[in-house]
Amino acid sequence: MNSTTLSPRPVHEPVADAVTRVNLRPRYEGSNICTWIGFKHVNYLVEEAVLDHLRQRGLAPGGLYETYGLCVDIVDIDSRITHAFHIDDVAMAEVRPLPGDKLAFAVEISVDGVPPVKAVTAKVRVELRLDPHGSAAEPVPDELATYAVARLGTAPVRVDRPAAAGVTASDDVLAQLTAGRNAYAWKWRIPYFYCHFTERMQMSGYLRQMEEVVDLFLADRGVSIKTLLDEQDWIPVVPHSRITLLDEARMEEELYTVFTVESVFKRLTYTSRMDCYVLRDGVLVPTATGRITHGYAVIENRRDWSLVTFDDRLAGALEGAPAAPRTRR
Repeated sequence: MNSTTLSPRPVHEPVADAVTRVNLRPRYEGSNICTWIGFKHVNYLVEEAVLDHLRQRGLAPGGLYETYGLCVDIVDIDSRITHAFHIDDVAMAEVRPLPGDKLAFAVEISVDGVPPVKAVTAKVRVELRLDPHGSAAEPVPDELATYAVARLGTAPVRVDRPAAAGVTASDDVLAQLTAGRNAYAWKWRIPYFYCHFTERMQMSGYLRQMEEVVDLFLADRGVSIKTLLDEQDWIPVVPHSRITLLDEARMEEELYTVFTVESVFKRLTYTSRMDCYVLRDGVLVPTATGRITHGYAVIENRRDWSLVTFDDRLAGALEGAPAAPRTRR
């Protein structure tokens, strides 16, 4: 089936309870340290599995957009990684609709092998957003109109909304967003290549934002990725991440991203929160929120690593103390 056209199946069939399976490979871009695949590209595999599920069930994203003016938007992705992916691995993905919501899916991905090893479990929610640009070639069928929304973020939000919407344009926004918090914030212009369907920042853009703000935060605390690699052969690993869209962020708006350390657990993992806003009419509007959990591992050889406990320097930096300089052992 051509992925840019609708299947000839009846349009009500795609939202039937059905399981789909697909084999995928991680992208080469995601192999940044040795041959391991980072959490962002693992989430890309989850996203691709869901899109393939929609295609198999007759909801090809290109066809929905071109025929009915419906945009397939992933608005929530919650992933747990239990086994590392390497660049040459084959990912075997299984997708099934969740009960009670035909556009919410459970995804399980295994690494091909004998036997296969379960590597990822995820929950994903999709919305069909009506395109405001131009008119569609055909009216939206009743079966799909049930799921269509005029704006992302109108569905019930399953996480707490950030409490910073009262900051105005006259304030020092970044200072206000981090005041009294163990946090780091930055302002960034949304480029077109983080967007889709002509105007909106898409989920993969927020995954890239989450990856980058972690990198900036660690560098700001004196424990950058390269510093710990050079001095201790340590790398961060991610067992869990989640991002939920709360509203729409538009191309070329300025996005304010706040990264807040919420907890450090027994010097084994730390969990942080990412909150994203755009400034409209002098008020910060929350557009996305998420959480990510990190541990650290020491590189043993080109293929293997093992988890380590945080030393005083890393623990102190995560808890808000400035990191002391250090030389390689």
